[in-house]
Amino acid sequence: MAGFRPVSDVLAYLAGSWQVERSVRDLASGAAGAFSGTTVFERLDGSSRSEGLLHRESGTFTWQGVARPAERTLRFLPGGAPGRADVRFADGRPFHDLDLTSGRYVADHPCSADLYRGEFTVYDVDRWRTVWRVGGPAKDLVLTTDYTRSY
Repeated sequence: MAGFRPVSDVLAYLAGSWQVERSVRDLASGAAGAFSGTTVFERLDGSSRSEGLLHRESGTFTWQGVARPAERTLRFLPGGAPGRADVRFADGRPFHDLDLTSGRYVADHPCSADLYRGEFTVYDVDRWRTVWRVGGPAKDLVLTTDYTRSY
């Protein structure tokens, strides 16, 4: 996939439903897993899209041959300019900022002694990717997630 697609309004770009495919690699042990499912970005209850989106991800995570249901919820709030967002955990704690005005962005999230570094890349109106590298005393992981818009 070549090139980045600048995004002028990140909340408008993300709104809707996406197919999700994620690979998870534990670099220390060599173990690998995969997640397959959907992510829906919908208006926060009682708000307009300009006030934020609720990110609901659900699907199946398979790790070392064992498949189980998995889900997570995040909040994508306006980030001061239309191309930016303030990403928070479901309980409101800060996760990371996001600026897709160039089509590519790198964000950091310290978690105890580990550091999560996420690279976000927009390829076109229907495809984007995140690559999270998680390193520290407790973790040595790479999580690559491809999103494809559902119509």
